[in-house]
Amino acid sequence: MKKTKVGLVGAGGIANGAHLPAYAKMDTVELAAVCDIQVDRAKAAAEKYGIPHVFENYEEMLDLPELDAIDICTPNYLHSIIAVKALNKGLHVFSEKPDAVSVEEVEKMQAAAAQSGKTLMVMRNNRYWETSKYLKQYIQDGKMGEIYAGRCGWQRRRGIPGKGGWFTTKEQSGGGPLIDLGVHMIDLTVWLMGSVRPVSVSGCTYSKFADGGDISDSVNSSFGDAKADGIFDVEDLAMGFIRFENGACLQIEFSWASNIEQEQFFVELRGTKSGSTWSSVDQKLKIFTEEYGQTVDLIPNIDNSRGMQMHEANLRHFYDVLQNGVEPMFVPQQGVDMIKILQAMYTSAQTGREVLL
Repeated sequence: MKKTKVGLVGAGGIANGAHLPAYAKMDTVELAAVCDIQVDRAKAAAEKYGIPHVFENYEEMLDLPELDAIDICTPNYLHSIIAVKALNKGLHVFSEKPDAVSVEEVEKMQAAAAQSGKTLMVMRNNRYWETSKYLKQYIQDGKMGEIYAGRCGWQRRRGIPGKGGWFTTKEQSGGGPLIDLGVHMIDLTVWLMGSVRPVSVSGCTYSKFADGGDISDSVNSSFGDAKADGIFDVEDLAMGFIRFENGACLQIEFSWASNIEQEQFFVELRGTKSGSTWSSVDQKLKIFTEEYGQTVDLIPNIDNSRGMQMHEANLRHFYDVLQNGVEPMFVPQQGVDMIKILQAMYTSAQTGREVLL
């Protein structure tokens, strides 16, 4: 099989922590080029992983004739800009989340993908947990009945990433924990619920730790490049409520810093036949149902440490779509719906009103 030749844009934390190690295990993909505005980072990645071409300017990299696809690992605001240019040049595109920082930008991505006929996929790695796959199958088999309500979130006690850098600069990130963490858990929950279309959003956002200390108890706060004299103009807590066209609803909460007991992400679903909860605190999926006239609690023996890493699994799926024509688990409309939710949350927080989509 001919290898898919890929150019990596961005050689920072997520590239080194997840994407590059994944590519090192994939024998059907060849990293042909790497690009970073801090060219020393690109050179270091090229030397470590045997990548032949190094660029400082991504537009020059896109002109490399042998490329089939690119993988975008840049600050959020560049995702859509780079993706559209690559799609217009006839390249397939994989991007880190979030899809874009505005509805206008994500719709440009969707249009470019449709016009070019190339595949556009954005990281949705939490769908690849063993628990996620088990619960999805459980739901598809009808064992949960009609899912009509849910809750999800990712709460940190102290875990602001790259404080003062691009993560906390709205112009570059698009927002705080809502757009950083919210994409993960909202996507997972809505996917489990059947990717139903959102119709309205309401929410509140707060920024209470911008001037606080630099205490951290989360490994995730190591992402990004912190700047002592940098910008912090995003929220550190977002809470909201989403309604869907089928009548279902979803409560959401995301924080980088809150006075809570401990960091956790969680998903809770309520169906007519069963309900479920899953939290990172104990990694146990718990299903609440009834049998033979009695309520029953089920705890499947799922080992989330087994198998591939989730980022690797998502990347492998992308290249399986390109090389073998398998049905994509993610389509651009899901990205449009996601950014509509996030933008509506910020608008609702500013106006104090529910926003119709």
